[in-house]
Amino acid sequence: MTLGSLENSSSISSIFLLSGIPGLEHIHIWISIPLCFIYLVSILGNGTILFIIKTEPSLHEPMYLFLSMLAITDLGLSLCTLPTVVGIFCIGARDIGHDACFTQLFFIHCLSFLESSVLLSMAFDRFVAICRPLHYASILTNTVIVRIGLASLVRSVVLIFPLPFMLKRFPYCGSQVLSHSYCLHQEVMKLACADIKANSIYGMFVIVSTVGIDSLLILFSYALILHTVLSIASRAERLKALNTCVSHICAVLLFYTPVIGLSVIHRFGKEAPHLVQVIMGFVYLLFPPLMNPIIYSIKTKQIRDRVTRAFCY
Repeated sequence: MTLGSLENSSSISSIFLLSGIPGLEHIHIWISIPLCFIYLVSILGNGTILFIIKTEPSLHEPMYLFLSMLAITDLGLSLCTLPTVVGIFCIGARDIGHDACFTQLFFIHCLSFLESSVLLSMAFDRFVAICRPLHYASILTNTVIVRIGLASLVRSVVLIFPLPFMLKRFPYCGSQVLSHSYCLHQEVMKLACADIKANSIYGMFVIVSTVGIDSLLILFSYALILHTVLSIASRAERLKALNTCVSHICAVLLFYTPVIGLSVIHRFGKEAPHLVQVIMGFVYLLFPPLMNPIIYSIKTKQIRDRVTRAFCY
């Protein structure tokens, strides 16, 4: 069966067709070069962060333990999308089986919402460090950090676990073409030849109960942090306190801006150009894993010094 007949077939199909960048198929092989570079930097960057935190005893503190959780999540996100993205842009391999697609979207969404939880945990860490500095060590013990990490993981898995099974029960007919180079729940469900109301409602519930609540709690944490910082008499101390939050604020903006934008486009932006969806999708999954290790390496002196020693000596 040819690719054209697969895209236009009205019979039930067992595969989906992933997409690259529309209109630029003839230069996909050239686009694969910067994409492979992004993946390489993301994997090496997050791997370096994990190695430094593991081997440097002075970094075995709450802030850096949460940072290692963020690095693990970013590493997982990069590895989840790497096979299909590289396959499309390097060798034009577009087709993906239903089970493989459902597995990929499970890990993508699970890790995305896990990252949201980790960012919330890091906001709590900054809140305690600035607003309750005398109780920092007693509140954020290793046991508490492990419990926070496990709770975040369990929440993500429990909420995302039903999605592949909800999608698997649908028949898929007509066009099997997905808009991105990887599988997302909100896109796959639109290809079903059945009523997807339950999936749409549950998907919205998951978004609100994770990204929605987490982002509000992060905003609330920073409102309390700002209130505390403004009460500090010394201008130098105020700037020093705020400077410890810059890396986390950048990570929050890098994550929440595209994830909220992509969710809004998929649900309400039917008139949005297809190219906007594709670019937003790449920003959503590629830029946080790429930029987070760079931001923390630049803004965090302990990590910056350790990286400098590792590469210069």
